[in-house]
Amino acid sequence: MKRIRTTEVAHHVGQRVYLQGWLQNVRRLGGVNFVLLRDGWGTIQAVTEAAVDLEPLAGVGLESVIGLTGVVVATTQTAAGLELHQPQIEVITPVTAELPLTLHKPTLVATLPVLLDQAVLANRHPIRRAIFRLAAAAMAGFRQALQARHFTEIQSPKLVASATEGGANVFRLDYFGGEAFLAQSPQFYKQIMVSVFERVYEVGPVFRAEPHDTSRHINEYVSLDVELGFIEDHFTVMELVQVLLAAIMKQMAQTAVTDLHLLDVTLPVVPQPIPHIHFREAKELVWQQHGLDGRAEPDLSPQEERWLGEWAKAEHGSDFLFVTGYPMTKRPFYTHPDPADPIYSNSFDLLFRGLELITGGQRLHRYQDYQAALTQAGLPEAAFSHYLDAFRYGMPPHGGFAIGLERLLMQLLGVSNLRLTTLFPRDQTRLAP
Repeated sequence: MKRIRTTEVAHHVGQRVYLQGWLQNVRRLGGVNFVLLRDGWGTIQAVTEAAVDLEPLAGVGLESVIGLTGVVVATTQTAAGLELHQPQIEVITPVTAELPLTLHKPTLVATLPVLLDQAVLANRHPIRRAIFRLAAAAMAGFRQALQARHFTEIQSPKLVASATEGGANVFRLDYFGGEAFLAQSPQFYKQIMVSVFERVYEVGPVFRAEPHDTSRHINEYVSLDVELGFIEDHFTVMELVQVLLAAIMKQMAQTAVTDLHLLDVTLPVVPQPIPHIHFREAKELVWQQHGLDGRAEPDLSPQEERWLGEWAKAEHGSDFLFVTGYPMTKRPFYTHPDPADPIYSNSFDLLFRGLELITGGQRLHRYQDYQAALTQAGLPEAAFSHYLDAFRYGMPPHGGFAIGLERLLMQLLGVSNLRLTTLFPRDQTRLAP
């Protein structure tokens, strides 16, 4: 018989079907026996009163790979409303080792270190799997919305000759006797490619050698990057952010219904437009409402971000808030200053439920401006020669942003640690699995 998936069983009531997957559980309750099979999409229960039907499972443990044949029967005894009768079981790959985690219960009970140490097994649990199905839906929605708007997907090098953002938080590598770095972002390359395609995006890993040991930082993460040319200013870019976030939520709602239900997640509404507040006004608001005078600081603290998130929810009913106009001293050298007040920048952060999710803005586009910016930053022009050629030979006004995929999921799910929404986290102490 041709194998079907668990999600297709409902179309075969009264028919005999064949499934393959993992043995998630076996229960023997009096004279009734239950076998639970899990495949890559869901689970199905088989029921039998004949103990002989379970004989192929003698001596094999849970997570063994099995084939299961049975007649599909509608029932009110299971959440799915279906089960298999008259089962026939074949063992494809037996497991005899003791499992370090229990996967057949609705929740996965383990400490964070155990979950990460045993991620190879833990990620099989339906709850863990649902998180990464949402990640897949987010990437799909991101890609589809951009392709519909004539963006071209690129893949930029991850071995680079200079630090993208400047500073010391880069991973240095020996490159055939020379020095190279793991890319902090695809920033330089996506800007260069604006002069080729006008509109580009990338989904890929980025590397930050930041010595943070916090619940919201890791040293390798998935970045959803966008860059587009012929913009008016950073507000053009912010309009695209709104479109993409709405597309991501729509894709999740359409393709990940089961996963959202399993995780008990209600998707946020992405308002159009997303409310925004200037950095200077945000600082003043925090001072007025909370008595914290951080007005001299050129950045927002995590607590200030949380307060602003609460304000956006109370004032605008929005889970999202743009903070615009960050001081130039806290933005990379390629950031375009505000023409009306060059102390501030044509840039933004997007807060999602009080946590920074996106950084973006308008970039410099004139060659002479880059020369001046590098000089002011104390960076050698020679190290950026190929990057600068894109501006020497003509670049339109442009801008872009990057979404941290794992942070998006962290805030969406309301979990306490970014590592819980990262497939195989990399931080200061973890390089495996």
